[in-house]
Amino acid sequence: MSIERVFKTLMGLGLSETDAQVYVYLATNGPHKARDIATALKMYKRKIYRSLKSLQSKEIVNATLERPAQFSAIPFDKVLNLLIKAHLEEVQYIEQNKEEILSHWNSMITENSAS
Repeated sequence: MSIERVFKTLMGLGLSETDAQVYVYLATNGPHKARDIATALKMYKRKIYRSLKSLQSKEIVNATLERPAQFSAIPFDKVLNLLIKAHLEEVQYIEQNKEEILSHWNSMITENSAS
């Protein structure tokens, strides 16, 4: 699989472009500190920290307790499983609440057309 395909897959499953870049960097280069990631990817540290926080909340990246922390990526197959599971749960929620969602939509359209 080409690197472009990996990025496209990760972004298609909900990661931002920055999150995908940070994940791939860590997965291919091993644990690193945020400042080293920022330097390697030529991005601002603030952007990297936001991305790392997002990836940690999705349990895709882990951090050590030491300061400054070292960040590491979980294996790609586990990332795919986590992201696929999250999407399947979203689809299931929409399917289960479809009638209510459509009802809200229809009332919103009715209110706007009455204005």
